[in-house]
Amino acid sequence: MYDTIIVGGGPAGLTSAIYLRRANKKVLVLEANVCGGQITTAKSIENYPGYINISGYEFSENIKKQALGLGTEIKYETVLRVDEGKKVYTTKNTYEAKTVIIAVGSKNRKLKIENEDKFTGRGISYCATCDGNFFKGKDVAVIGSGNTAIQDMIYLADICNHVYGIVRGESYKGEVTELEEAKAKKNVTLLFNSVVTKLVGEDSLEKIIINDKEEINVSGVFVAIGQEPNNMMFKNILDIDEKGYIITNNDVKTNVKGIYVVGDAREKELRQLTTAVSDGAIAAMYAIKEME
Repeated sequence: MYDTIIVGGGPAGLTSAIYLRRANKKVLVLEANVCGGQITTAKSIENYPGYINISGYEFSENIKKQALGLGTEIKYETVLRVDEGKKVYTTKNTYEAKTVIIAVGSKNRKLKIENEDKFTGRGISYCATCDGNFFKGKDVAVIGSGNTAIQDMIYLADICNHVYGIVRGESYKGEVTELEEAKAKKNVTLLFNSVVTKLVGEDSLEKIIINDKEEINVSGVFVAIGQEPNNMMFKNILDIDEKGYIITNNDVKTNVKGIYVVGDAREKELRQLTTAVSDGAIAAMYAIKEME
């Protein structure tokens, strides 16, 4: 029996673990892949207090080492479901705890068009910093209108021959300074009111069709259209909104007593690294009070 089981080993979940271990609670973190979550792929973090510039990988390693140093137990297992009795079922085992903190984060949102799965890893990527070097000297496209898309364009412009920025609407929604930096790149072309309607190629991506008519030859497409939560495994017991986020109102408490949700998995206005770790600390505080 654990005091708290944390489902997910990203910054929010590991922050909860740190606070709980400092309160001498028995903690298990269950992570399906690698600790750190999606922030591990970030080339640079520049908006987290205390760090002028740090890579996502280094940040994740630091927080994991801190959690392990305090005695946090981490197991790499995929969670299938959680029940109201605080039992957590994985593909390998069943665990039980007094409290549960859900920190599963989110996953990349897909375009949901024909051949997307076929070309994933063969021209379609969801991480420019991970895969950009494979397209060195080639023509690529970045789909999306937010900060991630803008940052991807800037990064890819330095290693690729040409970068097409494809936006569904009439403008970008990211930071103005970064957008101006992207616009200043001579090998960046922005295409507004544009939607990729078809992916074309044989064994790998060769070109895209825009608005069912315009063809653009590219070797790679980087999809940066946001995230969607990994919450479907909890829909049997927790209240989830129409977008798939767990409902918590103004705190991290769910509709089930003793189960909390932190980070990108929950319904909230701002999803940033700072708000994720804040959630983690708050959930740990509530969990500790629950066990008093």
